This record gives sequence, structure tokens and C-alpha cells, in this order.
Amino acid sequence: MGTHEYYEINLPEYLQHDLDAMKKGDEPYDCLWGELYGSINCAYIDGDITEDHAWYLREKYLNMERV
Repeated sequence: MGTHEYYEINLPEYLQHDLDAMKKGDEPYDCLWGELYGSINCAYIDGDITEDHAWYLREKYLNMERV
């Protein structure tokens, strides 16, 4: 497993669902992007993932850059 790939396991069900949908890519990208972005933020606010965990997912799947 890569450096932070463990950040992609044991996620809350809703976040895993949206991550899998993004990986599959069957819906328009902007819809998938918005759903995944919201799920990452909810999981972080709820304390289910850390800030670093959230940024890993944002950078890898949403092409965002941590500033």
C-alpha cells in the first residue's frame, strides 16, 4: 500500500459511496466532484477523518491544492 492509500479504507459509508462513484465516473464530473467534496467535508466536520486525511482525498480526487 502506498504512502497514504490507507486513507481510502474504513471510510464512512456515504464517503465511500461517493469516492467509488468518482472512481467509476459514470455521472457528469461536476456532479461527482460536488458530491465527493461535500462528503469529505462532512466526514471531517463530524470527526470521522482528520484534516490531513481530508486533504489527501481532496488533492487526489478533486485536483485541489492545499495552500
